[in-house]
Amino acid sequence: MSLRTALHQHLPQAWLCRGLTAWLLRPLSWLYGALVALRGLAYRLGLAKSQRLPALVIVVGNVVAGGAGKTPTTIALVRHLQQRGLRVGVISRGHGRAAEDTRAVQADSLPSDVGDEPLLIHQATGAPVWVAAARADAGRALLHAHPDVQVVVCDDGLQHLALARDIEICVMDERGVGNGWLLPAGPLREHWPRAVDLVLHTGTSPLTGGYRAQRRLADHARRADGQIVPLSSLTTMPVDAVAALARPQAFFEMLRQSGLTLAHTTALPDHHDYGDWSSQPMERTLLCTEKDAAKLWPHVPLALAVPLQLIIEQDFWLALDALVDARQPAALARQTG
Repeated sequence: MSLRTALHQHLPQAWLCRGLTAWLLRPLSWLYGALVALRGLAYRLGLAKSQRLPALVIVVGNVVAGGAGKTPTTIALVRHLQQRGLRVGVISRGHGRAAEDTRAVQADSLPSDVGDEPLLIHQATGAPVWVAAARADAGRALLHAHPDVQVVVCDDGLQHLALARDIEICVMDERGVGNGWLLPAGPLREHWPRAVDLVLHTGTSPLTGGYRAQRRLADHARRADGQIVPLSSLTTMPVDAVAALARPQAFFEMLRQSGLTLAHTTALPDHHDYGDWSSQPMERTLLCTEKDAAKLWPHVPLALAVPLQLIIEQDFWLALDALVDARQPAALARQTG
């Protein structure tokens, strides 16, 4: 087992309480906190500058390490804004990609070039998506290529202060803030609570404040050729499952709740590239997430990708629409100024 895999499996559990591992890492969290504070101070004093784009910028992020549902939230957000008639683009750093350049995401882009999450967002929404090491660079390139875009959604980047934003959405799950400590003693990327415009809870456990969303699997899986396979057709036989997510066990549990029997599960670190997977014939049907599919299919073309659906309460959309309507005029002024 690699060190990365070991940390991927152990630290999330250690972050749920203030046990021995968390206390041993506590001094490092103080150093991390000091660096975060100094960085924030530099932006407040004007020593570091936030770059503002000539469009309404919405940042979807979280304050804990690991997935809380940011990408499904981004997809749902883009679709909602598109249904309102707004022209929407998406920017991302493209975590896990090998390249560091600024480029557009195409439907046939390689995940190693653009990142698995930006590719999934583009395929799911059809919106223009650009990636870059600096999100502001991605935003400028997107708006240059698509000057009609009115809203730029940033997938992740709540802590990326170099990009100015008009609306901030913080996504949280049932972990909440864990043990409440900063990295690496706890899961927090920054101190919480802190001011954001909207908080969206995607977990199964009730949390106070914010709005609620329910994550669930679709009732079908998809083959590499686009063919749809009902999950109900897989309940009569054991299947295997693999996930390269921040929290792969959550995917496996949702498969079980869908009535599937999992013979074997493989949990991999987030953004794993599947380059070490063999194309040998499978003993059983293999299920994966949509995020993993583009990386897994070249090696296991018969694997099935199960879409994840996010059902968000209506009050969230009403609050978001009110914020967009209130802040879009200032963004429009930046476009025409």
